[in-house]
Order: sequence, then structure tokens, then C-alpha cells
Amino acid sequence: MQPRSPYTGPRRKLVLAFDVGTTYSGVSYRNVPSSLRQILINSSYVPSILDPGLVPEIRGVTRFPAQERVGGDCKIPSILYYDQYDVVRAAGAETLLGSVLAQKEEEQWFSCQWFKLHLRPRTPGSMEEIRDTIPALPESKNAVEVFADFLHYLFHCSRTYIEEMHGVGDNWWGSIEDTIEFVLSHPNGWEGAQQEQMRRATVLAGLVPNDEAGQARVSFVTEGEASLHFCIQSGLPAGAMKDNSGVLIVDAGGGTIDLSAYGCASGSADTFQEIAPPQCHFKGSIFVTFNARTYLDAHLRNSKYLEDVPQMADSFDKTTKLLFRNKHEPQYIRFGNLRDKDLAVGIRSGQLKLSGSDVASFFEPSVNCIVDAIAEQSQKARKPINSVFLVGGFAASNWLFAELKEACTQMGLSVLRPDSHVNKAVADGALSFYLDHSVRSRVSRFTYGTDCNTFYDGNDVEHLQRFTSFTALDGSRQIPGAFDVILPKNTQTSETKEFRRGYSQQTVSLSTLSQVAFNLDCYRGELASPRWRDIDAGMYSTLCTIEVDLSKLAHSLGPRQTKDGRVYYKVIYEIVLLFGLTELKAQLCWQENGVLKRTPAKLIYDPAS
Repeated sequence: MQPRSPYTGPRRKLVLAFDVGTTYSGVSYRNVPSSLRQILINSSYVPSILDPGLVPEIRGVTRFPAQERVGGDCKIPSILYYDQYDVVRAAGAETLLGSVLAQKEEEQWFSCQWFKLHLRPRTPGSMEEIRDTIPALPESKNAVEVFADFLHYLFHCSRTYIEEMHGVGDNWWGSIEDTIEFVLSHPNGWEGAQQEQMRRATVLAGLVPNDEAGQARVSFVTEGEASLHFCIQSGLPAGAMKDNSGVLIVDAGGGTIDLSAYGCASGSADTFQEIAPPQCHFKGSIFVTFNARTYLDAHLRNSKYLEDVPQMADSFDKTTKLLFRNKHEPQYIRFGNLRDKDLAVGIRSGQLKLSGSDVASFFEPSVNCIVDAIAEQSQKARKPINSVFLVGGFAASNWLFAELKEACTQMGLSVLRPDSHVNKAVADGALSFYLDHSVRSRVSRFTYGTDCNTFYDGNDVEHLQRFTSFTALDGSRQIPGAFDVILPKNTQTSETKEFRRGYSQQTVSLSTLSQVAFNLDCYRGELASPRWRDIDAGMYSTLCTIEVDLSKLAHSLGPRQTKDGRVYYKVIYEIVLLFGLTELKAQLCWQENGVLKRTPAKLIYDPAS
């Protein structure tokens, strides 16, 4: 990869990348080189995180409240404790302190974890069956509000760390706080509705104001793409993409497994393109622990130690799961004291003995899911895949790595882990995405289009089978319920490529054109060319509503007459969609006196989608 260029902006800037994970979270920011920073300090100049002309560095926040070792970790638990008034009393590593745990029990604070998964899509294939396994939220809080509370905490920790590390004070912070930009990462399977909820959370957290300029300071990147940037930054092995081949990034986190395939863009060694539709599966490391707890509940059903299952599951999560590497050796869960003994269920001296094969079975659903997904990605990729890069907190599992390596070897693939800090790949990679912008084209995961009327064709068998035709104001015979495809599934989309479709509105009153809305729908099934909403109907869902103001066109419209003499108006326009960005963008386009006119279209997302 070519060296990063100096920052060319007109003023100093701070960029924070937040990786709010299901189980752990981290923050990265960009920074001036240490040598230059020391020169600035020695010359009594207040240092900035990024000044024009200096090459940006990526730094992580490595000190949080209650961490045992200063600089010893890049992540904190994604946990919040709320009191009876739903006020945050502790967060992150603070929740692990003995004194805090004692106060939590005494005052009956509410423990909120895995809250990120409450933001997941509710669309077909989004694993609604995990709903009952996700811990509840506080009664008076929704997922966006809890997410906002945690963002607020991360931001406060970041400010404290930066001020202490770089010797800056309130005056310096006040000079940049209104221009701080934020990059938020999210699973590959999340869409515009989830991005909109995260953006609302930044407003509630006080990170940005609730206006267009403020919200423009928030951008998003998928965890798969952030992980690619981390691997690039860490140094992809020479030849990883030689002979026009691609690489597969597997981001194995606490909640989700995200897979993304990339190759070098034509004629460039530093620009990349997605070469297969990304995948997202709810099979992260928390589900290994969940499988273990299900086993323990059954195994100890008739034992007096059944009430100790939550403690055992926690011990398994923190130790046994991390250390497991051999299914032929017994494994142990320590939970009690030396007097705890029940040989009938394998408890001796305060620890429960498990067979290695049982522990391996807890991992098996996740391992099988990843192996199957790697095979599918390799089959669908536009370039041959030779290498698989495993990152994320779950990647630290030696058992997972060994199992994937064995399975991938049989597929002719090599599996690699970056040398260090696989658990902070997303936070660092998200900032690298902002700085380097290495991915310039992506692949559509689904087929996108809209419900529309189509002109009746008496020679089309499918038209003849439908008896719901009607006559429009202009006298044409039309059939409702058609699906107009705007972007087919598995289509390569660049960031500048526009997808345009022409539409028309017929009305007897121009006033109705002031606010026109239609749904952008998503087909998630297997039909190659979906045409009708009533075929495989369960696989359609609304991505968002596109709201446009057509009143600007009204003044150029002349009245028309129906066959029975009624006056009506017809407006013709195009919707322009850009799918190749990390966020969907839409515009309204029309011709006026031979001149092309454009205006932004508003995208409205349903929080329940």
C-alpha cells in the first residue's frame, strides 16, 4: 500500500471511529506523528490531532475508567448498569469492579448487555429466532436510547484520554468540538434503517446537533469493509491478490459473523472492489456461550448446582471458551470452592468437568456456518479466492482458527490472522476507511425496485392471468402489483454510478404533487428476475420511503383532457439512486425547457424494518 498522504484540509480536525460491538467496544482516532507532536509541545504550540500538511496516524483509546492496566487493552465490555430511575450508574470496565458489583446487587441496578442486537433488521432472514436469547432493555428505554447512552460514555472517555495523552485543555477542545467527525461501524447485514437509528443515537448522545450539517458529520462503514482496511493497514502478504485473485475477510465478532470478498480494482494496487455480495450471520461467540448454557441447564437439571448455571456460563465465557483447543482432552469450568462436589455430574473441588467433544459441539454451529459461508462466497466471487483473513474478537479462539484452517485447506484456501490486535480491527479499520477510502465499488446483496403499475399487454400470459387492470386518466390500461427492478442482485456498483428509472404521476389537482412518496422495496428471495409482488410475496420488504416534492415541475405542466372531458395533469420524472456508497443516496431528476434539473430526495426509514 502506498504511504498515506498528508492531510490537505484547511483547518485542524478530529475524527473518532466508534466500534460498538455486541460484547466489546473500542475507539480509534487520527493523530499527528509523535515526533512532530513533541516539537509542537516543546515550542509551546497547542497540538492538534490533525493539522494541514501532516500525515495522519491512527491511534486507539487504550485507557478507560477501571481498566487494570494503563494502555493494556483497546476495548471495554459493552455493558451499562442502570439504577431504578434508568440513570446510567456504571459502564464498560467499571461494571467489572467488585465494589460496583456489590452496589449493583444491593441497589438492584439493571444490567444491560448485547443491546446492539436490538437494532438488528426485522426483515426475512434476519434471524428473528434469536429474539428470545437477547437480554431485555430497561423498561423505559428503547434500543436507540441505550445505544446513545453508550456512545455518550465512549465519547466522554475519548475526550479524557485525548486531553491527557496530548496535553490539551478545554480551549483546544472547544476549538474543534463543533467539527468533530464520527465514523460508526455496523454489521454487513444492517441497512439504512439501522444507520438512521445509529445517527439518531449520535444526536441523543450529544455528539452532533439535530440539523443537516450536524448529521452530515456522521458516516458509516460495514464491519467487513472496515476489517479489510485494517488488513491493508496491517500489511496484506505479498501476492495475496496476485494473478487477479481476491481475498475473503471474515470478521468474527461477539454477535455476528461478517464475510466480505475483495479484489484489486483494474489497473490499481491500492484501490479495491467488492467481488461478491457480503454476508452477515448471527453466529458470533456469544452463541457458543449460549449453547454451553443450554447444555449446562440440561446436564444439571436434577442437581443442587442448577442455580449455579449462570455463574458457570460466565466462567465458561471468560476462561474455558478462550482456552479450548483440543476436543480429545477434558475441559473444566471453575465456579465454586473446594467443598463443592457432585461426582454424578462431574463436579469436584469447585469445578465442573466437561468432555472436549461436548465443548467442541458448542462451537460447531458457528464453525459450520462460517465454513458454509466461505464456500458460498468463494463460489459467487467474481475473482478466484485464495486467502481468508480472520479478524474480530472471536478470531482469538485457537479452536475456531484451527477448525477453519482445516476446512479451508480442503477447499484450497489459506487462512491467516493479522499478527496483532485482531479484536480492534473494526475500530482502526473504520478510521482507515475514512482516511484512505480504498474500496470504490460494491456488490448489491439483494434486488431493489418499487411496486408500480405496468401497461397491459394482451399477449403476455402473466397479464392475462391477472384480472385487476384499470384505466388510467390518460386512457391507458394498466395492471397494478408489478415489481419494477432498479438494481438487480449481485450487480457491481461504483460510487459514482447512477441507477435511473423513469416514472410518471397523473393527477386532477396540481396540489397533490407537493409531496409524493413511494416505497423503495427489496426482494431477498432467489428469483432471478422478480416481476410481480404476489409471487414469492414473503421475500419482499420495504427498504425505505422516497419522498419527493414535485411542485417545482407543476408550473411547467399544461392541462390535459380525459376522453370524457375531465382535466388532469401528467408529470414525468426520474428517480436517481446511488447504491455504491456506504449509505444509499437518492435524487429527483427532470427536464425543464430542455435543461436537466436535480434536487435531493428524502429517504424515510421505518425503525421497525
